[in-house]
Amino acid sequence: MSTFSGITGALSSLTAQRQALETAGQNIANANTEGYTRQRVSLEAISTVAAASIFSSGAKTGSGVRVIGIDRLADTFLDARLRTQTAYAARTASTATALDRLESLVQEPSDTGVASGLQAFWNAWQDVANSPDSAAIRTALLGSATSLTAQIGDTYRAFGAQWDQARTEADALVSQVNSTASGIADLNAQIRGILASGASANELMDERDLLVTQLSELVGATASTLADGTMTVSVGGNPLVQGGRASEIALGGSRVMTAALAEPAGADAVSLSWADGTPLPLSGGTLAGTLSSLQPSSNGGAISQAIDAINTLATDVATAVNAIHTTGSTVDGTAGTDFFAFTAGAPAALGLTVALSDPDAIAAAAGTAGGYDGSIADLISQIGEGAAGPDATWSAYIVDLGVSTEAARRRADVAEATRATAEQLQLSNASVDIDEEVANMVAYQTAYEAAARVMTAIDEMLDTLINKTGIVGR
Repeated sequence: MSTFSGITGALSSLTAQRQALETAGQNIANANTEGYTRQRVSLEAISTVAAASIFSSGAKTGSGVRVIGIDRLADTFLDARLRTQTAYAARTASTATALDRLESLVQEPSDTGVASGLQAFWNAWQDVANSPDSAAIRTALLGSATSLTAQIGDTYRAFGAQWDQARTEADALVSQVNSTASGIADLNAQIRGILASGASANELMDERDLLVTQLSELVGATASTLADGTMTVSVGGNPLVQGGRASEIALGGSRVMTAALAEPAGADAVSLSWADGTPLPLSGGTLAGTLSSLQPSSNGGAISQAIDAINTLATDVATAVNAIHTTGSTVDGTAGTDFFAFTAGAPAALGLTVALSDPDAIAAAAGTAGGYDGSIADLISQIGEGAAGPDATWSAYIVDLGVSTEAARRRADVAEATRATAEQLQLSNASVDIDEEVANMVAYQTAYEAAARVMTAIDEMLDTLINKTGIVGR
């Protein structure tokens, strides 16, 4: 190595170590930045190939060091695992949330729930059976019946409001997916251009990975990186993002709950598709759980099943009471009529009304037992005790809802724990360790100072050779 090549070698080390120091400083500066992946400078010795000849001075050392790239210390397998677990955890959490909301709406057991209203209604019939001659008790029965119909109707409306809310959330999620996919496509184009020019696009890759993880949470997206640095993002086995182009998804189906939940499930059911109308099945993500809750009962829709339960309750109560009430007679001996009625064209729970307005029209007596007999009222009061009565049917639904909700919560908790583990593994590999970076900075700083000392030594040697050679003995 000649004197001047020594300067070149020392200079290359100064440049390389300075860049390594800057990279370590960049890591420390972004230690708390979400989605940031630590970086490391890759160094390579600059080799010197000496031409073999009779004038060759023999083997030569290298010509210093150079930076061959700034590596982004990400692990594609850990990233893929995190996205898979995130998609599953998001779907289970969405399903559990829908069931939690339903459970909070039914308010069972409680003093304000439908079951409590049913019990009060049957008790009112028992009071009439005990005191059939009391106009006040008959009036109280009509009031209790009106309260029951109001409770049933309010429960239906609450279920409907939840469906409307979930439909709105699904629309928002679809818009978010399309916006995020467009952002990934833009980043793909930028990254491809930057890499083609030989520059580093690590920060843009971090931003893109963060968006891909968000898509995994939304729709269960998976991703693969191509040779040109772009990333292909797929949903349901088909590409959502390819290079700089992003496809769009759309939400179809009726926005009117009764039409969307009509059986058999048809074109009005809420469904997800590509922009060209091709169906898009989802296996994971928040949107998958939300869409599941919006489906008709035949497709397992939790909200639809709740609506069916409250409609069935209204129908069963009216049918059972009317069947007995029409066999009785009023205080003046008139034959009993339907106690409950339904509004034409309305769902059973909303259309259920009390058909009587006059307390004396209550047919509490058997036809041959006199006006103040209470035997029919007694029979009606026992409807709630039947093993296959409306109370039992509603209670069975409440129990099933509670079991399903608890199971969904447990699945969501387990899925979240698994996702958290995957996230910790991914972060342990990709996140910044301050201690490690400080140690690296010390090593790079020491190497920088050593190269500077070499530069100083060569400078002093050259000064001696140039300025002091030939003046010995003067």
